Amino acid sequence: MSTFAESLATAAALIVEAEPRLVQTVALSLQVSGTATLIGATFGLALGALLAVSRFPRHAVLVGLVNTLLAMPSVVLGLLVYLLLSRAGPLGHWGILFTPAAMVIAQSLLVVPLVAALARRLVLSALAEGGDQLRSLGAGTWASAALLLVHERYGVLTVLLTAFGRAIAEVGAVMIVGGNIDGVTRVMTTTIALETSKGDLPLALALGLVLLGVVATLNLAIGLVQSRQQRGSAPAEAWA
Repeated sequence: MSTFAESLATAAALIVEAEPRLVQTVALSLQVSGTATLIGATFGLALGALLAVSRFPRHAVLVGLVNTLLAMPSVVLGLLVYLLLSRAGPLGHWGILFTPAAMVIAQSLLVVPLVAALARRLVLSALAEGGDQLRSLGAGTWASAALLLVHERYGVLTVLLTAFGRAIAEVGAVMIVGGNIDGVTRVMTTTIALETSKGDLPLALALGLVLLGVVATLNLAIGLVQSRQQRGSAPAEAWA
Protein backbone atom coordinates (compact mmCIF):
# COMPACT_ATOMS: atom_id res chain seq x y z
CA MET A 1 0.00 0.00 0.00
CA SER A 2 2.82 2.39 0.87
CA THR A 3 4.47 1.77 -2.50
CA PHE A 4 1.25 2.61 -4.32
CA ALA A 5 0.68 5.71 -2.19
CA GLU A 6 4.23 6.92 -2.75
CA SER A 7 4.00 6.26 -6.50
CA LEU A 8 0.69 8.10 -6.70
CA ALA A 9 2.08 11.08 -4.80
CA THR A 10 5.16 11.21 -7.02
CA ALA A 11 2.99 10.87 -10.13
CA ALA A 12 0.82 13.77 -9.01
CA ALA A 13 3.95 15.85 -8.42
CA LEU A 14 5.22 15.05 -11.93
CA ILE A 15 1.93 16.28 -13.39
CA VAL A 16 1.77 19.43 -11.29
CA GLU A 17 5.41 20.30 -12.00
CA ALA A 18 4.98 19.53 -15.73
CA GLU A 19 7.99 17.23 -15.82
CA PRO A 20 9.72 17.66 -19.24
CA ARG A 21 9.62 13.99 -20.27
CA LEU A 22 5.96 13.82 -19.31
CA VAL A 23 5.09 16.95 -21.29
CA GLN A 24 7.06 15.79 -24.34
CA THR A 25 5.38 12.39 -24.33
CA VAL A 26 1.89 13.83 -23.95
CA ALA A 27 2.51 16.42 -26.67
CA LEU A 28 3.74 13.78 -29.12
CA SER A 29 0.75 11.57 -28.34
CA LEU A 30 -1.70 14.38 -29.02
CA GLN A 31 0.13 15.37 -32.20
CA VAL A 32 0.31 11.86 -33.65
CA SER A 33 -3.22 10.85 -32.71
CA GLY A 34 -4.72 14.18 -33.77
CA THR A 35 -3.05 14.05 -37.18
CA ALA A 36 -4.00 10.41 -37.67
CA THR A 37 -7.62 11.15 -36.74
CA LEU A 38 -7.87 13.97 -39.27
CA ILE A 39 -6.37 11.86 -42.06
CA GLY A 40 -8.27 8.69 -41.20
CA ALA A 41 -11.54 10.55 -40.70
CA THR A 42 -11.26 12.23 -44.11
CA PHE A 43 -11.10 8.88 -45.90
CA GLY A 44 -13.45 7.16 -43.46
CA LEU A 45 -16.23 9.73 -43.77
CA ALA A 46 -16.03 9.65 -47.56
CA LEU A 47 -16.05 5.86 -47.64
CA GLY A 48 -18.86 5.52 -45.13
CA ALA A 49 -21.06 8.07 -46.89
CA LEU A 50 -20.41 6.44 -50.27
CA LEU A 51 -21.36 3.00 -48.94
CA ALA A 52 -24.57 4.47 -47.53
CA VAL A 53 -25.86 6.41 -50.55
CA SER A 54 -24.74 4.26 -53.48
CA ARG A 55 -24.90 0.70 -54.69
CA PHE A 56 -22.30 -0.88 -56.97
CA PRO A 57 -20.88 -4.33 -57.73
CA ARG A 58 -19.32 -5.97 -54.67
CA HIS A 59 -20.96 -3.36 -52.42
CA ALA A 60 -21.86 -5.97 -49.80
CA VAL A 61 -18.32 -7.34 -49.93
CA LEU A 62 -16.83 -3.92 -49.22
CA VAL A 63 -19.26 -3.33 -46.35
CA GLY A 64 -18.33 -6.70 -44.90
CA LEU A 65 -14.64 -5.90 -45.27
CA VAL A 66 -15.03 -2.60 -43.43
CA ASN A 67 -16.89 -4.29 -40.60
CA THR A 68 -14.29 -7.05 -40.45
CA LEU A 69 -11.43 -4.55 -40.20
CA LEU A 70 -13.08 -3.10 -37.10
CA ALA A 71 -11.98 -6.23 -35.24
CA MET A 72 -8.44 -6.35 -36.65
CA PRO A 73 -5.90 -6.48 -33.79
CA SER A 74 -3.71 -3.40 -33.76
CA VAL A 75 -0.56 -5.54 -33.62
CA VAL A 76 -1.54 -7.20 -36.90
CA LEU A 77 -2.04 -3.80 -38.52
CA GLY A 78 1.30 -2.68 -37.10
CA LEU A 79 2.99 -5.72 -38.61
CA LEU A 80 1.49 -5.03 -42.03
CA VAL A 81 2.58 -1.38 -41.94
CA TYR A 82 6.03 -2.46 -40.74
CA LEU A 83 6.38 -4.82 -43.73
CA LEU A 84 5.31 -2.04 -46.11
CA LEU A 85 7.72 0.53 -44.66
CA SER A 86 10.72 -1.74 -44.00
CA ARG A 87 13.73 -1.59 -46.30
CA ALA A 88 12.58 -4.72 -48.14
CA GLY A 89 9.01 -3.42 -48.42
CA PRO A 90 7.42 -1.56 -51.34
CA LEU A 91 7.49 1.74 -49.41
CA GLY A 92 10.90 1.26 -47.85
CA HIS A 93 12.41 4.04 -49.97
CA TRP A 94 10.35 6.54 -47.95
CA GLY A 95 12.65 5.94 -44.99
CA ILE A 96 10.02 6.77 -42.37
CA LEU A 97 10.00 3.56 -40.33
CA PHE A 98 10.55 4.25 -36.61
CA THR A 99 9.43 7.86 -37.02
CA PRO A 100 6.24 9.69 -35.95
CA ALA A 101 5.15 9.64 -39.61
CA ALA A 102 4.99 5.84 -39.56
CA MET A 103 2.93 6.01 -36.38
CA VAL A 104 0.52 8.43 -38.03
CA ILE A 105 0.08 6.04 -40.96
CA ALA A 106 -0.62 3.11 -38.65
CA GLN A 107 -3.15 5.01 -36.56
CA SER A 108 -4.81 6.47 -39.65
CA LEU A 109 -5.38 2.99 -41.07
CA LEU A 110 -6.73 1.93 -37.69
CA VAL A 111 -9.19 4.82 -37.65
CA VAL A 112 -10.51 4.52 -41.23
CA PRO A 113 -12.74 1.43 -40.78
CA LEU A 114 -14.10 2.72 -37.48
CA VAL A 115 -15.08 6.07 -38.97
CA ALA A 116 -16.41 4.45 -42.16
CA ALA A 117 -18.66 2.03 -40.26
CA LEU A 118 -20.03 4.71 -37.93
CA ALA A 119 -20.46 7.24 -40.75
CA ARG A 120 -22.31 4.68 -42.88
CA ARG A 121 -24.82 4.01 -40.11
CA LEU A 122 -25.17 7.74 -39.48
CA VAL A 123 -25.85 8.54 -43.13
CA LEU A 124 -28.23 5.60 -43.53
CA SER A 125 -30.27 6.92 -40.62
CA ALA A 126 -30.31 10.43 -42.11
CA LEU A 127 -31.13 9.01 -45.54
CA ALA A 128 -34.20 7.27 -44.17
CA GLU A 129 -35.34 10.60 -42.75
CA GLY A 130 -34.60 12.96 -45.63
CA GLY A 131 -33.56 10.87 -48.61
CA ASP A 132 -36.81 11.37 -50.50
CA GLN A 133 -36.48 15.15 -50.33
CA LEU A 134 -32.91 15.03 -51.61
CA ARG A 135 -33.83 12.75 -54.49
CA SER A 136 -36.80 14.94 -55.41
CA LEU A 137 -34.40 17.89 -55.63
CA GLY A 138 -32.16 15.94 -57.99
CA ALA A 139 -29.17 15.61 -55.68
CA GLY A 140 -26.51 13.20 -56.94
CA THR A 141 -24.63 10.59 -54.96
CA TRP A 142 -21.80 12.77 -53.70
CA ALA A 143 -24.05 15.79 -53.17
CA SER A 144 -26.43 13.68 -51.11
CA ALA A 145 -23.56 12.29 -49.05
CA ALA A 146 -22.13 15.75 -48.38
CA LEU A 147 -25.50 17.24 -47.45
CA LEU A 148 -26.31 14.36 -45.12
CA LEU A 149 -22.96 14.66 -43.35
CA VAL A 150 -23.47 18.40 -42.90
CA HIS A 151 -26.98 17.83 -41.59
CA GLU A 152 -25.67 15.22 -39.12
CA ARG A 153 -22.76 17.41 -38.04
CA TYR A 154 -23.22 16.61 -34.34
CA GLY A 155 -23.13 12.92 -35.14
CA VAL A 156 -19.99 13.45 -37.25
CA LEU A 157 -18.35 15.28 -34.36
CA THR A 158 -19.16 12.34 -32.09
CA VAL A 159 -17.57 9.99 -34.63
CA LEU A 160 -14.43 12.14 -34.73
CA LEU A 161 -14.13 12.19 -30.95
CA THR A 162 -14.60 8.43 -30.83
CA ALA A 163 -11.93 7.94 -33.48
CA PHE A 164 -9.48 10.15 -31.59
CA GLY A 165 -10.09 8.17 -28.43
CA ARG A 166 -9.40 4.94 -30.33
CA ALA A 167 -6.19 6.34 -31.75
CA ILE A 168 -4.70 7.83 -28.60
CA ALA A 169 -5.37 4.68 -26.54
CA GLU A 170 -3.70 2.37 -29.10
CA VAL A 171 -0.37 0.75 -28.20
CA GLY A 172 0.45 -2.30 -30.36
CA ALA A 173 0.75 -0.78 -33.83
CA VAL A 174 2.63 2.36 -32.78
CA MET A 175 5.10 0.35 -30.76
CA ILE A 176 5.88 -1.86 -33.78
CA VAL A 177 6.27 0.87 -36.40
CA GLY A 178 7.58 3.56 -34.04
CA GLY A 179 10.16 1.50 -32.20
CA ASN A 180 9.41 3.27 -28.88
CA ILE A 181 12.53 5.44 -29.22
CA ASP A 182 13.13 7.77 -26.29
CA GLY A 183 12.49 11.38 -27.22
CA VAL A 184 11.44 10.46 -30.78
CA THR A 185 8.53 8.01 -30.93
CA ARG A 186 7.48 7.36 -27.37
CA VAL A 187 3.83 8.15 -26.80
CA MET A 188 1.80 7.75 -23.64
CA THR A 189 0.71 4.15 -24.13
CA THR A 190 4.11 2.80 -25.18
CA THR A 191 5.88 4.72 -22.42
CA ILE A 192 3.48 3.33 -19.81
CA ALA A 193 4.23 -0.22 -20.99
CA LEU A 194 7.99 0.37 -21.00
CA GLU A 195 8.26 2.22 -17.70
CA THR A 196 6.10 -0.34 -15.94
CA SER A 197 8.36 -3.16 -17.15
CA LYS A 198 11.38 -1.15 -15.91
CA GLY A 199 9.78 -0.53 -12.53
CA ASP A 200 9.50 3.26 -12.94
CA LEU A 201 5.97 3.33 -11.60
CA PRO A 202 5.61 7.08 -10.88
CA LEU A 203 6.13 8.13 -14.51
CA ALA A 204 3.95 5.29 -15.80
CA LEU A 205 1.24 6.19 -13.31
CA ALA A 206 1.46 9.89 -14.15
CA LEU A 207 1.04 9.16 -17.86
CA GLY A 208 -1.80 6.79 -17.05
CA LEU A 209 -3.59 9.52 -15.12
CA VAL A 210 -3.13 11.97 -17.99
CA LEU A 211 -4.40 9.39 -20.47
CA LEU A 212 -7.43 8.71 -18.29
CA GLY A 213 -8.02 12.45 -18.14
CA VAL A 214 -7.93 12.70 -21.93
CA VAL A 215 -10.35 9.78 -22.31
CA ALA A 216 -12.67 11.20 -19.66
CA THR A 217 -12.65 14.57 -21.43
CA LEU A 218 -13.51 12.87 -24.72
CA ASN A 219 -16.39 10.98 -23.10
CA LEU A 220 -17.68 14.21 -21.57
CA ALA A 221 -17.44 15.96 -24.94
CA ILE A 222 -19.29 13.11 -26.65
CA GLY A 223 -22.03 13.29 -24.02
CA LEU A 224 -22.39 17.05 -24.50
CA VAL A 225 -22.51 16.69 -28.29
CA GLN A 226 -25.16 13.98 -28.11
CA SER A 227 -27.20 16.07 -25.66
CA ARG A 228 -26.96 19.07 -27.98
CA GLN A 229 -27.95 16.87 -30.92
CA GLN A 230 -31.06 15.60 -29.14
CA ARG A 231 -32.14 19.12 -28.20
CA GLY A 232 -31.53 20.45 -31.70
CA SER A 233 -32.92 17.56 -33.74
CA ALA A 234 -34.88 18.91 -36.69
CA PRO A 235 -38.17 17.32 -37.73
CA ALA A 236 -38.38 15.46 -41.02
CA GLU A 237 -40.22 18.38 -42.63
CA ALA A 238 -37.09 20.51 -42.28
CA TRP A 239 -35.49 18.62 -45.14
CA ALA A 240 -37.97 20.20 -47.54
